[in-house]
Amino acid sequence: MPRIVTYNVHRCVGNDRQLDVSRVADVLAALRPDIVALQELDVGRARTRHIDQAHEIARQLDMACHFHAALKVEEELYGDAILTTFPEKLIQVGPLPGHPRLPALEPRGALWVEVEIEGAPVQIINTHLGLVPREQQMQASFLAGPSWLEHPRCKGPTILLGDFNATGTSIVYRTLTARLEAARLLAPKRSPTSTFPSQLPVLRIDHLFVSREIVVQDVFAPYDPLTRLASDHLPLVMDFDLTPEIKTSAEAARETAEA
Repeated sequence: MPRIVTYNVHRCVGNDRQLDVSRVADVLAALRPDIVALQELDVGRARTRHIDQAHEIARQLDMACHFHAALKVEEELYGDAILTTFPEKLIQVGPLPGHPRLPALEPRGALWVEVEIEGAPVQIINTHLGLVPREQQMQASFLAGPSWLEHPRCKGPTILLGDFNATGTSIVYRTLTARLEAARLLAPKRSPTSTFPSQLPVLRIDHLFVSREIVVQDVFAPYDPLTRLASDHLPLVMDFDLTPEIKTSAEAARETAEA
């Protein structure tokens, strides 16, 4: 059964203020994911010893990696990544709209990779929204629009995930659940899914949203000594499957191609 994880890694600096990329990789290795969406990665930045965190974590997990830099300062990059063991291809990356009256806010972006699961294409979109409510609303509406979730490719199995900096009562949440469903509400059992702050998680601001072709089996935020230390967020994990109709269609397409 496929497993996907979203994890804000806080540039691999833990709650002990120590930079430790391998510790973040250890958190993920213990979870045995097939797809990982990461936020707050440094690549080539002086403050984190010029490490390419995205590709180093991918190397340690033996996964393919696509990185998008939401912020570029000369040769220093900061952004998000999607890692996977499945066959994959990059569809698009891009910035999210910022607040027109607050241009100094941290730029935000999104990253879209298509993976192949049992012959079926599945769209994975990773994002990290801003902190200002008006800015968040603009970014959520943009993601829900024609460039992203309303794109023709997203008519099939689709997962949107990441750090939305917004709870389940927010306009952001309502905007996105008008297009997709909140994965945690589809899980057969209700497990803890609050992710922030990691040492005492009381806020649910990291989310997984899924299309109807995704069959959610479990959603949970692992809480243990390592996850409490490695970042200021807990990872959020989803086990899932594809609907029988999608599997049948993929099998038929494969048989036709081989005929």
